[in-house]
Amino acid sequence: MILLNGTSYQQITKRLMDIVFALILLAIFLIPSVILAIMIKLTSKGPIFADVPERIGQFGNTFRMYKFRSMIENAHKILRNDPRFKELYEEYKKKSYKLQNDPRITPIGTFIRKHSLDELPQIINVLKGEMSIVGPRAYYPDELTNQQIKYPQTKVQVKKVLKAKPGITGLWQVSGRSEVHFDERIILDAEYVANISLYNDLKIIIKTPLIMLTGKGAI
Repeated sequence: MILLNGTSYQQITKRLMDIVFALILLAIFLIPSVILAIMIKLTSKGPIFADVPERIGQFGNTFRMYKFRSMIENAHKILRNDPRFKELYEEYKKKSYKLQNDPRITPIGTFIRKHSLDELPQIINVLKGEMSIVGPRAYYPDELTNQQIKYPQTKVQVKKVLKAKPGITGLWQVSGRSEVHFDERIILDAEYVANISLYNDLKIIIKTPLIMLTGKGAI
């Protein structure tokens, strides 16, 4: 008997579903991903994958998230360490680690980010068991630390969120994406974790393609 919610669903059915969906996505997006990789190399200097720090996954374990590079090389380090970007970094933190007009984004990066195509390599993370197709956001360590200082009331929700694997898509992604600030986002993530089920996962999966096509809420 297959349970459709709770711990049994997370440990067995959800993992099997992740593998099946990841393989389907791999087959669908393999050629588009190759084309994207070539375009990234031809239009800007740097690696194909984004050179970003590790993210926080389930139970607080860190992992390397694979993403197509949509910004200039070393964008993450430049924002945090280059004095010329000091004011921009403060704005970045103030706006829940999102920037409306980010000068680090490459010409093709705007298109990639709008339609969430930079997320496609996370299929690798799903197959490795580090991520799920549906789950909470995978936060940067400094992001999670600083945002809990800014929003101390979110500490309880953060503990709940870290019980689950982060996802390629999730409840907050289909509820506004970058328009949702941390304090609202973490509540949505905690709500998702508290109500994980096959039904809720399928609802989010069904909504995701439309969000990708329209680019609604993207930065």
